[in-house]
Amino acid sequence: MTESTLMLPSQQKNWLDAVRYYTPTIAVAVTVLVLWELLVTVLNIQQFLLPKPSAIFAELIAEFQLAFDTTGSRSILIESTGATLWEAVGGFCLGCGAGILVAFITARWTIISEAMMPFAIAANSVPIIAFAPIMNNWFGLTNPASKMAIVAIIVFFPTMINTVRGLTLVDPLQLELMQSYAARPFKILFALRIPNALPYIFSALRVASSLSVIGAVVAEFFGGPRATLGVFITQEASAFDFARAWAAIIMAALIGISFYLVVLFAERRLMPWHSSLRERA
Repeated sequence: MTESTLMLPSQQKNWLDAVRYYTPTIAVAVTVLVLWELLVTVLNIQQFLLPKPSAIFAELIAEFQLAFDTTGSRSILIESTGATLWEAVGGFCLGCGAGILVAFITARWTIISEAMMPFAIAANSVPIIAFAPIMNNWFGLTNPASKMAIVAIIVFFPTMINTVRGLTLVDPLQLELMQSYAARPFKILFALRIPNALPYIFSALRVASSLSVIGAVVAEFFGGPRATLGVFITQEASAFDFARAWAAIIMAALIGISFYLVVLFAERRLMPWHSSLRERA
């Protein structure tokens, strides 16, 4: 018996649904890469304008070979990816954790929420990356904490605003029912408000997962150690080695995609009961 015949009908359906879902994305990606390679080759576009995908992937393969080389060679690109990932994850945890904590406090007392929300919205519209030189001065140019602080500021406000909305925009009928049973505030919080807020929180976390990588890389443009993606990109571009610069951009994109998938996996595990997840399953 083949492996496919050993699968349950529901498993076969899920597998076929996954194939149908991802096939268009893969087809578009392959088409773009092939057209990119052909256009650069046929039109003889210079490397500093747009390197070939084959050259970019060759640089990636070479860097991975260096990373797994047993002779003690170092891959600056892989080290840079790890350093930027650490900054993004650290800032994400600090900013989102603080945003959720502040949201619980502001949602508990209406007057605080009404007083702070306009400031939060106004602060969220400020180009936070402008604080990068200040953070570098506070924590040190080569200290990862300066980049983590930038990432934390970027992800703090979206997380806080979404969490406050989820905690306060509960169904009035459900709230009235619990109050009619003389439910205590903590019971209402854990049985009604937090489950209602979880979709809002994970929606903010998905956005924050991408913003954290963007914030970390852009903050590194203002200075930092060599082994970070932002500095790596700027130095390779200054040296006109654009294939390596694009390889670093791809690594940054892979970090963002992986981070997003981790948040999505946690969302599916922690709230499988939500209707939106049942529809996507």
